[in-house]
Amino acid sequence: MGNPTGFMEINRKTPAKREPKERVEDWNEFQLTPPEEEIEEQAARCMDCGIPFCQAGTNMPGSDEIGCPVYNLIPEWNDLVYKGQWKEALQRLHKTNNFPEFTGRVCPAPCEGSCTVAIDAEPVTIKSIELQIVEKGFREGWITAKQPLRRTGKKVAVIGSGPAGLAAAAQLNRAGHHVTVYEKEDRIGGLLTYGIPDVKLPFETVMRRIHLLEEEGIEFKTNVEIGSTITWNELREAVDGVVLCTGAQVPRGVEDIPGHDLNGIEYAMNFLTQNTKALLNHNLRNDDYIDAKDKHVVVIGGGDTGVDCITTSVRHGAKSITQFDINVEKQEERPENNPWPLFPMTYKQEEGHKEAEAVYGQDPRAYQWLTTEFISDGNGNLTGLKAVQAETVYNNGKKERKPIPGTERVWKADLVLLAIGFTGPERELLEQMGIQTTKHGTVSAEYGEYATSEDGVFAAGDNRRGQSLVVWAIHEGREAARECDRYLTGSTILP
Repeated sequence: MGNPTGFMEINRKTPAKREPKERVEDWNEFQLTPPEEEIEEQAARCMDCGIPFCQAGTNMPGSDEIGCPVYNLIPEWNDLVYKGQWKEALQRLHKTNNFPEFTGRVCPAPCEGSCTVAIDAEPVTIKSIELQIVEKGFREGWITAKQPLRRTGKKVAVIGSGPAGLAAAAQLNRAGHHVTVYEKEDRIGGLLTYGIPDVKLPFETVMRRIHLLEEEGIEFKTNVEIGSTITWNELREAVDGVVLCTGAQVPRGVEDIPGHDLNGIEYAMNFLTQNTKALLNHNLRNDDYIDAKDKHVVVIGGGDTGVDCITTSVRHGAKSITQFDINVEKQEERPENNPWPLFPMTYKQEEGHKEAEAVYGQDPRAYQWLTTEFISDGNGNLTGLKAVQAETVYNNGKKERKPIPGTERVWKADLVLLAIGFTGPERELLEQMGIQTTKHGTVSAEYGEYATSEDGVFAAGDNRRGQSLVVWAIHEGREAARECDRYLTGSTILP
């Protein structure tokens, strides 16, 4: 390494972001570009560790994940950045990750939790260094379309244009196949476009990469739903292979809670999608999207999607925002059952929490609350909800929520946003295809092989593994492309 003592001499410093009270007035990206000297100095903190767990991309049995799922060559490109060799760093970054401009913005960075420096100090700013490498590559014109050297004559359909589908398409095109990506929405990007607010991942950033993929020879078709616009049999007869990347789009509901069908109870993804469509269409009439303006908003669910709902509701001008998190509040230090190098289950404020605190005076999270009833105004409209605090217990290994007596409370709510996850992929297409599924409703396809029960059809991403991270979707898309290429040609050069 260029500076073997950098981690001892330099403190961690993350790039600045726009002030919360300022940025909630618009939908522009909140990240700021730091000076190159600052990034190079932070890269010097990457130590000459014996085993770089940051790039391990694995799991300990029965535990959380370790390191980067796409096996980013983190120590290599950190060293190159420290030495000012940015173009070489970009080449190493693109070797394992097709879209670092996506992961550099929205990945929760399990790599940083597994950083060796993080054993007893603050980890290297891996995520922000990754983002600055690729953004400098775009600014300098180093990132250009690269056509494959030859074409195989084989045709592949990729169903779904989220991160898994885009990664699969990029890799298969690189192998020389003719690739067409089918997207049922009006814009390419799937979750990247309609599931993540523009303030975190601008649509222009997604389209910048899409235009490059188009120049490289990939064809994109929007407003095409396989199984409806085109039947499965029609598609299968027209191509030599298929990669299924439809995601896990069936939201988990609250049908067991009285009043679940009241007006004002919405799925988070509908809320986010409608908002982004209205913004991109430059059409902000209230009847075009679910409006949180002047409403008491309760977000049920403590994950990233819930935070995205907070981010959006603040900008709408909600009267108040509360986020129900069923779990106990995390501590600053790792718990004993969450040692390094596992992903740290510690307290942190996401950017949406910081924005809500700046606007409303307090962190919006309310911990250990379990909704028991939605309250009606008598005309089918939501006016509030009843909830009770609950503790999590395990009964024969099964997680249960046990209400705490005496903690019942009524919360005012005009809008409830359900961000409690997804149950799996949509069933209609899978049934039409005759694809076998698991007991969890996901596509049955072995990890590492990705082959479904239908010959020549492969599956990757959330429809196979269940709801997960963008970086895992990219990983699986790349790997499924490799197996599809092997099926089509008998061998493969793809990693």
